[in-house]
Amino acid sequence: MVALESAVVSHGLPVSLSLQVLVELEAEVRAAGAVPATVAVADGAVLVGATPDVVEGLCRPGVWKVAERDLPVAVARGATGGVTVSATVAVADQLGVAVVATGGIGGVHLGGSHTWDVSSDLRALAQHAVAVVCSGAKAVCDPELTLEYLDTAGVTVLGYRTDRFPYFYAQDSGFAVPHRADSPDEVASVLLAKRALGQRTGLLVANPPPGEAALSSDEVDRAVRAAVARASAHGVRGADLTPYLLSALAELTGGRSLDANRALLRCNARLAAEVAVAWARLSGAESGQRA
Repeated sequence: MVALESAVVSHGLPVSLSLQVLVELEAEVRAAGAVPATVAVADGAVLVGATPDVVEGLCRPGVWKVAERDLPVAVARGATGGVTVSATVAVADQLGVAVVATGGIGGVHLGGSHTWDVSSDLRALAQHAVAVVCSGAKAVCDPELTLEYLDTAGVTVLGYRTDRFPYFYAQDSGFAVPHRADSPDEVASVLLAKRALGQRTGLLVANPPPGEAALSSDEVDRAVRAAVARASAHGVRGADLTPYLLSALAELTGGRSLDANRALLRCNARLAAEVAVAWARLSGAESGQRA
């Protein structure tokens, strides 16, 4: 089983594209032999394997963006919302789902050393022993500080068939990953070893965007700086910042960032499914040997 976050539908992509992308992600997971489980909150119920009508409801105005800290409030108040990576990771860990797929995690935002703007995704990775397949941190984050935070928090980071940490839309942030894995079996065996060693931190699998859709690092840098300046001028902060910046990036890159986002989401969903299949096989074999 692969858990899919639903904030990409409610807050991450244009409404005209978001539902179709989620259909594509679930299809990628099924094609690789795993079961997709989109996580969402609907009328106060946490759903793992949300139905199409529930997902469609996430596109309506006023739905919540639910991080891990917001889950109890959303449940108590009967809210409906798309869940972020942090909430998806927390729910997956509680239910025993070992693998989560997303586009990019939240990280230490640009200027985070002064503003303390650090995504709760990082804290969730430090507390929940699941594998999260992503294309690094979102481009609006500082990749160097994000890697430093992950190191301090004891989160294991693997580059998938790469020695470089991806930059969301771009394949190389300019920084190296601590470790590398070249097959789903390798990823699954690292997760198995983490569990056997009693580690309760997450495993971050950094999967670069496919080459044909990736943007150059320089193009991403220029667009991000322009988008951040625009957000600052309009006073956009807090939970509204990332959706605003992603929308601005789509405009500044002539839609190319949207194409890259769609491609990397599909690529990550497929890899997550392959890892989940390998995990099921290897963990089952390990259980059989212990028995």
